[in-house]
Amino acid sequence: MSIQEIYKDINSHAKRKRVGRGNGSGTGKTCGVGQKGQKSRSGVSIKQFEGGQMPIHKRLPKRGFNNPNKKISTIIKLEKFDNLITKKIIKSTDVINKSLLIKLGLIKNELTKFRILASQKFSLKLTFQISENYFSKSARGLIEKNGGKLLINNNGE
Repeated sequence: MSIQEIYKDINSHAKRKRVGRGNGSGTGKTCGVGQKGQKSRSGVSIKQFEGGQMPIHKRLPKRGFNNPNKKISTIIKLEKFDNLITKKIIKSTDVINKSLLIKLGLIKNELTKFRILASQKFSLKLTFQISENYFSKSARGLIEKNGGKLLINNNGE
């Protein structure tokens, strides 16, 4: 097979637009880009320029502040455990620890920071095996008042 025998489809390559070939061609003189100025030249884009008036992004006031170092922690209310037991997802005899919370989807992984808070609708006797740093004072008091236990680990869990 030689180079002249290679079949070339008629529509395989679109012809490029030839500009600047006289007024009769439709793309003559200014080549389809209007007249003089910055916008008629290639590679230039004026994004937020509004003539002489103050651009909208400068007219509107700045609001708020996003702290890049903020500490986000997931909040778990004791009422949630009440709901899980009534739906028979967990048993009241189960020991609640980080791995169970991950399995239930309440926290993402072992490194997720979370806080267990008290709620008014909690009246169960549950056993928690989580570090006491994860409980609010009122939640700790409510668990102990209902007869539940807090088994504290030394390894930080």
